[in-house]
Amino acid sequence: MKYILETPIKGILGAQKYKTIIHWRNGILISDEPEKLGGRDLGPDPYTLLLSSLVACTLATLKMYIDQKQMDISEIEIEANIYYKIESGETVAYIDRSVRIGSPIDPETNQKLLLVAENCPISRTLKGNINISTSVIK
Repeated sequence: MKYILETPIKGILGAQKYKTIIHWRNGILISDEPEKLGGRDLGPDPYTLLLSSLVACTLATLKMYIDQKQMDISEIEIEANIYYKIESGETVAYIDRSVRIGSPIDPETNQKLLLVAENCPISRTLKGNINISTSVIK
C-alpha cells in the first residue's frame, strides 16, 4: 500500500477539553470545539477542517485547470457547508458547495469549471467508498 502523505497526521489531546494539537509535515495546528459544545473555540472544529479540505482542494484543482488552459480568471471563491437528513431511516450527509468566478465567463466554460470542481481529489474521496481501519497501539 502506498500512502498519499509521507508523514501521517498525528493528533494529541491533552488536559484541556477538546483542544487537539494536530501535527502535520510542516508544523502544528490546533483544533477545538466551539464554546457552545464545551470547547474554547481555539481553532477550527472537525467539520470546519473537513470542509476546508474540500474548499482548498477544489480551489487548487480549478487553479491548475485555469493555468493549464491559460484562462483570464483572476479570482475564485468557494463556500461549503454541511447538513444531515434522515432518509429511509439512515442519516445522510449533504455538502453544499458554491463556486464564484471573479471574471465573466461563457456558459460552456462555466459548465467545464463545475465539472473540474466536482472531480477534485477530495470530492472524489468524499463521494466514493471510504473504509476506515482503526487500531489501538500500546
